[in-house]
Amino acid sequence: MDTTQLISQIRTRFDHAAAKKILKEKYEARMTFGHNGGMFKSTPEMITFLGLYSEQRIVVQDLYDTPVEVNARDLLDEMRKKWYEQMNAWLVEWNEMQKQR
Repeated sequence: MDTTQLISQIRTRFDHAAAKKILKEKYEARMTFGHNGGMFKSTPEMITFLGLYSEQRIVVQDLYDTPVEVNARDLLDEMRKKWYEQMNAWLVEWNEMQKQR
């Protein structure tokens, strides 16, 4: 393998890693949403946490460490919806990026 091919291969891998990082940041930002006066991020941890509560009203901290009273089921439903939508879109875009590689 000559130097030109090696440099080309390294650039391709670097570009791929950078594109992967940008894609992750893009979809993580889309997981953030407002609910009942607070800002929340849909994460597996938060979805699991909310799934533990059968009470209707609970107080949780939002992204800015503000306590917000929410309906646990409503927030859970919204988080799940946001999570599934964004993860599916992320997967589609990731697969397209893999094809171009």
